[in-house]
Amino acid sequence: MWRSRRRVAILAIAATLAAGCAAPRPATPAGTGDPNGTGPLTFVTGRDISGYLQGLLDAWNATHPSERVTLIELPEAADDVRAQMITNLQAKSSRYDVLNLDVIWIAEFAKSGWIVPIDGRQFPLGRFLQPAVDTARYQGTLYSVPFTSNGGLLYYRTDVLEREGRRPPRTWDELERLARTVAPRNGLLGYAGQLFPYEGLTVNVAEVIQSAGGQILADDDTRVAVDSPQARRGLDVLVRGVRDGWIPRESLTFKEEESRRAFQDGRYLFLRNWPYMYAQANRPGSRVAGKFGVAPLPGLDGPGSSSLGGANLAISAYSKRQRSALAFIRYFTSIDNERQVLIKGSQPPVWAELYDDQELIRRFPYLPVLKRSILSAKPRPKSPDYNQVSLAISNAASEALSLRRPTDAAISGLAKDLSAIVERN
Repeated sequence: MWRSRRRVAILAIAATLAAGCAAPRPATPAGTGDPNGTGPLTFVTGRDISGYLQGLLDAWNATHPSERVTLIELPEAADDVRAQMITNLQAKSSRYDVLNLDVIWIAEFAKSGWIVPIDGRQFPLGRFLQPAVDTARYQGTLYSVPFTSNGGLLYYRTDVLEREGRRPPRTWDELERLARTVAPRNGLLGYAGQLFPYEGLTVNVAEVIQSAGGQILADDDTRVAVDSPQARRGLDVLVRGVRDGWIPRESLTFKEEESRRAFQDGRYLFLRNWPYMYAQANRPGSRVAGKFGVAPLPGLDGPGSSSLGGANLAISAYSKRQRSALAFIRYFTSIDNERQVLIKGSQPPVWAELYDDQELIRRFPYLPVLKRSILSAKPRPKSPDYNQVSLAISNAASEALSLRRPTDAAISGLAKDLSAIVERN
């Protein structure tokens, strides 16, 4: 889940990149940490809004008195978390040992030399969800260990579709048809996603592009591939929806929480969102409690492909206790601990077999659908300049969705902006 982010004009970014103003980054870790060091650790993460992490740390601390872990919580907003971590690492500080990183940051932190390679043989990676494992690597080297994963889901009103004798849509055409006919007939709006210009819009756009068979970057994220008929067709699904009204214009102001509340208040027939909202929408006071279900995201000819979310654990290149840090990551990503991550934190685990656990499915009925979503999901571009890449995508898409720029022109402009960013690397 992503919060609002500071926006910078893409033209300024492109000009900076073209001028070659950015300092070069090391291609391999050049930290001053101790690979064999042991002792007390710090675990740095964004704010734990569900409060589950400290309990998991207490279990470790009870049996590892000489390697106690102290939780360092940074602000909730992802941009602030990233900025504070980078400030610490650029100063070559040893204060942070284990970092909880969003999957989209791995390439940047690895290329910058801020995190160290990890020996994958020490982890049962074959039992993890393989798309999650892919996010942990940069240029073929494992730099982190999957901790949580995530995939987008299509929320829909079961009571309305059952009353109409309809099934949840598998394709965009089916989604549009239901949103244009069944929704207004039942006093509802059609479809919403996270279409405000921030990371959430990048996620939604990446999903429709890849679900149409397109790509944003290709060739190991070193070549711009977005200037294609498939990408245009994908983006145009959203543009057409806004233009024709089955995606209301108010959704252009939606982030995760705004869209969740709109669906939870009983206003929409369909919503794309993450699994975190499932429990919230079923709480007392929700107008849709017990009246909704989840399905895979629709696509061109069948189920589509989600953007891959989640978080990975990495070791600071400047940590003086890297051996203890590695042992802690083994504990924290163990199957027993991952079960608690789901039960107590409502975070999707990375162990594949947990999604087939019948006891867990009874508590979290969305797990089978979420597993399919994650297994068919694709990572966002693995660029060391991901923030600039994402900003370019969300700016171009926002212009198209607000009908200020035709889809063709928006995609062509995006390709030029991305080329300026990719050429830097």
